[in-house]
Amino acid sequence: MKTRVLSALSWGSLAIITIFFIYSPLLVIFVSFVSLIAANEILKAAGVKNIPILVLSHALAAVIPFVIEYDLLNRFSIPTVSLAIFYVVGLLCLMLMQYEKTKFEHVAMALVASAFVPYALSAFILVRDLYKAYPGSVTRLQALYFFFMGIVCSWMTDAYAYFVGSKLGKHKLSPKISPKKSVEGAIGGVILTLILNLVVLFFFNRFYLSSPISVFLVIPLSIFLSVVGMLGDLSASVIKRNYGLKDFGTIMKGHGGAMDRFDSCIFVFPVLYAGFSLIKVFV
Repeated sequence: MKTRVLSALSWGSLAIITIFFIYSPLLVIFVSFVSLIAANEILKAAGVKNIPILVLSHALAAVIPFVIEYDLLNRFSIPTVSLAIFYVVGLLCLMLMQYEKTKFEHVAMALVASAFVPYALSAFILVRDLYKAYPGSVTRLQALYFFFMGIVCSWMTDAYAYFVGSKLGKHKLSPKISPKKSVEGAIGGVILTLILNLVVLFFFNRFYLSSPISVFLVIPLSIFLSVVGMLGDLSASVIKRNYGLKDFGTIMKGHGGAMDRFDSCIFVFPVLYAGFSLIKVFV
């Protein structure tokens, strides 16, 4: 328990410092670091032994957040689809070069680890910069609120669900995937997270925002993102069950690995950003 608490305090302090400097390069450095660790955990779990694939996957995982932060593909007029095609073909060629110890499953997991997960984590940057993408619709402070909302729905839903479930949990939510999660805990996590988001919204609207955010937007969005976060957590649990793992890693003593802590974020932040993109298309 002492190790778990000290680890939580250490990583919590790092997260707070990163958020405090959210508009500095520290955020992209942090996202790149987490992406690299998460990619390593996934590749290790899948048992990937192909050295060229490992090197290429780790390199791309670390680079993608910087590509997003500085919009490098558009800046250098590099077509994303063409780059993605060459990358996939390159991985398949590397598989053929060492086919004795490389399964197609390894290539698929390498794609998830090196492309999907880092890009999903880079949604931290995309949500923070919503005011740049949609300058007429979202202000900088509104984007900051939605960033905090994503954090709350990712992490606090899980924390509240754990505490409510440990006290009131009677009905298993998904016994074969995550036996400790309960329906009561999930409902409690969603409700308490909604309350916290509304409290934060009150202070933002009262003291910071010149253009208040509607409570009628926050209520359904908070509920939806909390559910999405739980789906992310369960999805990561399925991967762990498939490979017979309790945790993805040990970098966060007592809490598992980067994937164990950021699995909800990998779903919540991309969905949050995609939601705004769709709203702009249809509104």
